Amino acid sequence: MDTNAVVIATSEETITLLEKIQIAGMEYGMKIIGMLIILVIGMWLVKMVKRGTVKLMEKRNVDPTLISFCTSLLCVVLQVFVIIAALAKLDINTTSFIAVLGAAGLAIGLALQGSLSNFASGVLMIIFKPFVVGDFIEAGGSTGSVVEISIFTTILNSPDNKKIIVPNAQVMGGNIINFNANGTRRIDLVAGIGYGDDIDKAKAVLEGILAADDRILETPAPTVAVVEMADSSVNFVVRPWSTGADYWDVYFDTTESIKKRFDEEGISIPFPQRDVHLYEHKEG
Repeated sequence: MDTNAVVIATSEETITLLEKIQIAGMEYGMKIIGMLIILVIGMWLVKMVKRGTVKLMEKRNVDPTLISFCTSLLCVVLQVFVIIAALAKLDINTTSFIAVLGAAGLAIGLALQGSLSNFASGVLMIIFKPFVVGDFIEAGGSTGSVVEISIFTTILNSPDNKKIIVPNAQVMGGNIINFNANGTRRIDLVAGIGYGDDIDKAKAVLEGILAADDRILETPAPTVAVVEMADSSVNFVVRPWSTGADYWDVYFDTTESIKKRFDEEGISIPFPQRDVHLYEHKEG
């Protein structure tokens, strides 16, 4: 074989290999550049979407805690999509990657089922606001003043100063009684007098007690009425209205005033009693 021919053939093969490497390098380099462009532009768009979402939620007076959580979650999801799109630009098979993410998401969802339920309930509470911080409520089997509303739990302060942490799913899963929602509350009291006492006089005394207290509202008007003729007393319902903040003060002060005024006016406050009659039995 001619030596010159072999050299020429080898040179041609070397040139062809170099050309292939150059072409492949250019193609792969363009893909890398495309991937970087997708990453840069994608991440920039994610930031823009986050800012726009924050501004929109702030205009609608959404709770700051919910804004922070939702925008962070949105950013993570969008960033994952951007990374997947960038990897696809390099001809990397992302199908298995997406399948792994889906399986991981399902596993996490099942493991955190209770937490996700609390989260969903927290979002609904923050959106619909059945109560706000400072309200006195009964919910989730607990009663107290609302100290904090978070994504997963609601913190209450009980009347005897105990900290109560209630999962949001329990709060939204039952009845919610908001004692401050309407601004005013009715105080329900029962005052009993003896059967021998003057009903009209007792009613006038009760009405005078309510009229003398500036904390008792004129509208709605308080109610004083005979409600029951019990075994040992004639009972009045005494139902004044006050603001939520004055409720307990008015309750205690009115109860005390009724006792003192009844004593001053000679009106008896009966207690359960039983007359026992003894008969002498004569044997005859």
